[in-house]
Amino acid sequence: MVLVCGGAGYIGSHAVYQLINKGEDVVVVDNLETGHIEAVHPKAKFYKVDIRNEEELDKVFKENNITEVIHFAANSLVGESMTNPLKYYNNNVHGTEVLLKVMIDNDVKRIVFSSTAATYGEATKMPIVETDKTEPTNAYGETKLAMEKMMKWADIAHNMKYVSLRYFNVAGAHVSGTIGEDHSPETHLIPLILQVPLGKREFISIFGEDYDTEDGTCIRDYIHVVDLANAHIKAIEYLRKEDNSNIFNLGNGNGFSVKEMIVAARKVTGHEIPAKICERRAGDPARLIASAEKAREILKWEPEFTNVEDIIASAWNWHKNNPKGFNK
Repeated sequence: MVLVCGGAGYIGSHAVYQLINKGEDVVVVDNLETGHIEAVHPKAKFYKVDIRNEEELDKVFKENNITEVIHFAANSLVGESMTNPLKYYNNNVHGTEVLLKVMIDNDVKRIVFSSTAATYGEATKMPIVETDKTEPTNAYGETKLAMEKMMKWADIAHNMKYVSLRYFNVAGAHVSGTIGEDHSPETHLIPLILQVPLGKREFISIFGEDYDTEDGTCIRDYIHVVDLANAHIKAIEYLRKEDNSNIFNLGNGNGFSVKEMIVAARKVTGHEIPAKICERRAGDPARLIASAEKAREILKWEPEFTNVEDIIASAWNWHKNNPKGFNK
């Protein structure tokens, strides 16, 4: 039985769908601070529990035969992490401390961790590989790195095996259209672009067009949320078979610029999507692309959605049918 912490969130809910699709029994814990109960698969057993509540979390372990944990429960807004770093340390780092303690107390020794490419900070070469130095430039990335290190020491002391998955920009929605992305506030590029054809904003802002890239706008690596969910399942299979801790980057290995994303969205939606050039944002690197060679080789993971238009089309399918997200 797999416990998914944060299983009512965007990526977590997609992981639950893919796990159930694979025939796994799934328990979800989520405090619903940013998650949505409507996103939880009807076949998953759900507990409204905050992972910082040791007593309640322990009860979940005692009531279920949990063999692995997938850990998505975290605050993840880079901007907010810079203005309210202690919130991020409390939820992300302390929350993970409590989770690991309860796992050890209940003799559960396998965890897959949703990490981030923000652990690398300003990369000096592309694509980024797992052995590159980790020097986060924001508190969010710093807390995720601290969570990884906590797992490393829990492994040394308690034989707690972990797989940490570091990924970049997650996008798209489940092909069934039943679940998708619903954040408030929304900070991700694709849903922000799609708010224009939905009539929620007049134009999309492009933050700077004087970067050292082909068209002057920032380049990012986009990965479809279902591909990402499948990588977490591959990581569980790896832990069951190898019983060995590891870290993997996940990405398409191809970067797309902000302007390229807008052009693709215009094509998918048939809407003109006006764009406005604005000032650069502080701390935006020109280019972020991951090498996922290690994940391909060791986890045998292959992303299915490599065409950016397909990624946007799945997101558009969700957003146009659910313009208010889960609040029907």
